[in-house]
Amino acid sequence: IIEKERRGDYLGRTVQVIPHVTDEIKNAVLKLATPDVDVVITEIGGTVGDIEGLPFFEAIRQFSLDVGRNNCLYIHLTLVPYLKAAGEAKSKPTQHSVGLLRQIGIQPDVLICRTEREMPKDMPEKIALFCNVETRAVIEERDKEFSIYEVPLSLVENKLDELIVEKLSLKAQPLDISDWTSMIQRLRNPKRIVTIAVVGKYIRHNDAYKSIYESLDHAGIANTTKVIIRKIEGEDIELHGAESQLEGVDGILVPGGFGYRGVPGKIEAIRVAREKNIPFFGICLGLQCALIEFGRNVLKLEDPNTTEIDKDCKSPVVCLLDDQYSITDMGGTMRLGTYPCKLKEGSKAYSAYGAAVVHERHRHRYEFNNKFKSQYEKHGMVFSGTSPDGNLVEAIEIADHPWFLAVQSHPEFKSKPTSAHPLFQGFVKACGIYLENKVAVKK
Repeated sequence: IIEKERRGDYLGRTVQVIPHVTDEIKNAVLKLATPDVDVVITEIGGTVGDIEGLPFFEAIRQFSLDVGRNNCLYIHLTLVPYLKAAGEAKSKPTQHSVGLLRQIGIQPDVLICRTEREMPKDMPEKIALFCNVETRAVIEERDKEFSIYEVPLSLVENKLDELIVEKLSLKAQPLDISDWTSMIQRLRNPKRIVTIAVVGKYIRHNDAYKSIYESLDHAGIANTTKVIIRKIEGEDIELHGAESQLEGVDGILVPGGFGYRGVPGKIEAIRVAREKNIPFFGICLGLQCALIEFGRNVLKLEDPNTTEIDKDCKSPVVCLLDDQYSITDMGGTMRLGTYPCKLKEGSKAYSAYGAAVVHERHRHRYEFNNKFKSQYEKHGMVFSGTSPDGNLVEAIEIADHPWFLAVQSHPEFKSKPTSAHPLFQGFVKACGIYLENKVAVKK
């Protein structure tokens, strides 16, 4: 919006929330409506009435006018709380939320009522009456005791799919959720249990590594393996030692992050993984920490580090590229978005992907310093993934390690419950093999 105003696209008019902000929101949705797309799903998070959400609600209100009311379906997810003191569920929050939506000009077509316990039989009729929707469009969605991935199955039981197809007048094929059902079966019936340590900086924040945790679960499902995640702060390893903190784990994952805090602990965790042949998976900063650890303990370089932490280190194995030093804007040196990666044939990465070139998402600033590349290769490190021109390192491995792999990208953003990311699949599989070998040795 600011760029358009600077260019003069608005011809000097005052830039306002309506129509300029709302138009941009609508355009973002319309960009997805390509000829091969039947339905565009747009989610607006938060709570109805929040000031931050008002431009988005206004935009989707206008949307029904732009595309026609029959081509627009409003589904509202709401809460029906159970009050233990009263011993009953309450529909008032749902009525209030829908009332606010209707004040904005949005009439929900379907209400999905999240609830802790089964709603009274007459409650859907009551909600339908006060919220001006059909009774069959009031769908109960109880909390799942086992897994959130069971939610789609219960939505199908409540015929939400049929309701959507009917209200949008779609011509749909018979529903086939066999892949999803099979995934749930594997999730419910694991053949083994592995423990994977995630050594990070933001462990205390439950959502900080959410995509990592979910990707590990997806990979566990693909391998019919239950993954128990041991969350470890990098600083705790510094205080109590890596060996004690990592005792009994079957794999170690070091995720991305910024800044110095926790890095020494991550490097120590990587050392343990390398020396004890424990499967290791590094992501973004995890790759950079692996390079530093290898430089210190294998190559015996003088003061190897990343210039993000120590600008004056003697061996800057991770640094900014030459053309990045002239950029002063924060974020201007970032490598953001999807980039291609050329994989080395015969490597673990190549084997996992089953392809020579892959595309992954990035969000980082610092890169491996190619001046040290030959030294690393001489001591057994394999640069298994690079940019197509070979200048940027995208993936590293250790040749004589059962499974030691790190990537500069963020593969966790491309994993799905029914299609786990190949690298996470390979990592969890390696953890299972490590566990089996460990058990065999004990016997």
